[in-house]
Amino acid sequence: MKFKAEIDVMPLDALLDPQGKAVTNSMSNIGLPEISGVRIGRHIRLFVEAASKTEAEQKVEESCKKLLSNQIMESYVFSVEEV
Repeated sequence: MKFKAEIDVMPLDALLDPQGKAVTNSMSNIGLPEISGVRIGRHIRLFVEAASKTEAEQKVEESCKKLLSNQIMESYVFSVEEV
């Protein structure tokens, strides 16, 4: 079976996000001072061949832990659905 995974990787809340801070500071320059607390992360979409949704989720979890995120500095969440 084939599954699609959508993964969001974000810097940990306790860590500085220089890119997000720069975007936050620029919001007032473009007339949007109401927007604050911007955090910049990554969105990853991938496809997995697996026998079941549980197996696909395990493969995605493993890929996040081993390659797609730096667990010291980032957190991740994902969803998996059959395609």
